[in-house]
Amino acid sequence: MDYETLVASAEGLLSGESDFIANAANFAAFVYHELPDLNWAGFYFPNAQGDLVLGPFNGRPACTRLPRGRGVCGAAFVEGRTVVVDDVHAFADHIVCDSASVSEIVVPLVGERGAFGVFDIDSPVAARFDDADRAGIERLVAAFVRAVDTTHAPTPV
Repeated sequence: MDYETLVASAEGLLSGESDFIANAANFAAFVYHELPDLNWAGFYFPNAQGDLVLGPFNGRPACTRLPRGRGVCGAAFVEGRTVVVDDVHAFADHIVCDSASVSEIVVPLVGERGAFGVFDIDSPVAARFDDADRAGIERLVAAFVRAVDTTHAPTPV
């Protein structure tokens, strides 16, 4: 996967648009269609209670609300680090939103005001995300964070 080209393409896609939701929607669609072997790509943002609430995504319908600190997304958000799971069925606190998902990567969104959500990618392929994917997807998410006006992003919890 040529992540350098993907990052440049994502930066071009997001440049010149100031609307946070429009950029999040386009970014989720871009990742979903550019990376192979995915069945879901999208955002979760915290609400005032600290739960993660579904944001723009591509793929099958998803869980609307994830309890604070629960599941792969909750772990990534609370711990402030990327979480890669080769087999979600072996992850003790996995929340099943799509039974077809087998592996997952979740990258926290961290801006100047702190963490303001996560970007979640699921795959029907076991161990889909290797170290190169992790580094590349983290670079893609960093490009998204740099490009968006985080003053319009959900308030960090």
